[in-house]
Amino acid sequence: MKAAVLYSENNFVYEDIKIDKCQEDEVKIKVMAAGICGSDTHKMTSNWKYLLPAVMGHEFSGYIVEKGSAVTNVEIGERVVAIPFLPCHECEYCLRGQFSLCEDHGMIGSKSFGGFAEYVNIKATNVLPVGDMDYEEAAMIEPLAVALHGVLNIEPRIGDTVAVFGAGTIGLLAIQWLKIAGAKEIIAIDISDGKLEEAKALGCERTINPLNEDLFEKINEYTNNMGVDIAFECAGSKITQEQCLLVTRKKGKVGYLGIAYSDVTLSEKAFESIFRRELTLKGFWNSYSAPFPGEEWTKSIAFINNGRIKLKEMISHRYQLEDTQKAFNMIINREETYGKVLILPNEE
Repeated sequence: MKAAVLYSENNFVYEDIKIDKCQEDEVKIKVMAAGICGSDTHKMTSNWKYLLPAVMGHEFSGYIVEKGSAVTNVEIGERVVAIPFLPCHECEYCLRGQFSLCEDHGMIGSKSFGGFAEYVNIKATNVLPVGDMDYEEAAMIEPLAVALHGVLNIEPRIGDTVAVFGAGTIGLLAIQWLKIAGAKEIIAIDISDGKLEEAKALGCERTINPLNEDLFEKINEYTNNMGVDIAFECAGSKITQEQCLLVTRKKGKVGYLGIAYSDVTLSEKAFESIFRRELTLKGFWNSYSAPFPGEEWTKSIAFINNGRIKLKEMISHRYQLEDTQKAFNMIINREETYGKVLILPNEE
């Protein structure tokens, strides 16, 4: 099969590689759409921790073209989304059903070959049928489940005012889930006016661009000097990771979804906010719960199929598999303004 194979930092080669027949507990997916995750570019350009050569891609969908003799949960021809996380099912956290915290997990797209290829073999327990869902939407179920994992666990109340820092993919998906969960008012915060316009289009009531406005003055104006009930950090910036602590009201909650890419040093005021305001801080990792893969995945599929989540509007670029290098160059060099970028390995 053809694949975009990573050999070194931002060095993809489009070439033929071998793929085995399915094991008895596996299925073979013909990949129809695969998303480039924000973490992909960071992992690949800063400190790739896994074996090379590699085939990246952990957000992907397609349909079953082969299945092992023991597989009963899906049929050949069925549209599915791939669940890239492979829990060990043996560690203490797996036995508790806390799969996101597994201590010895596998990962499609980093520890093993992923979706930037024509086909992927994967355990049948790691696919979910999606009905007649569009393949491009199905490829976005993984980040949608990540956003839902955070929203479910921060436990918003109907009528809450929420500040979402970062209007990238995860932030925009979190905004949609927060609306569904009953948030009264969502304030999107980003340094891109284009991203803030996207947030408005997806139902966000207010926006702040800290490059042009005073963040704290605007938050006080919008909340009657009280602060927000919940601050959601989706940008992965040490600046916003601190700002969350400064805009949240007493007894409020702060949720961290963005990955830390550098040390975070807190000002005295920010740190004191944690205990003087008695804030609740929560971090959210991955998107899994019991029974595996969890309600984050099953609810994401249901809400997409019910038309409650908008995904197509977030896709800005589509590349053929042979142009994977061009896609990563565009993102890394910021050659264009982009939203969700997809790789389309097969055309039908």
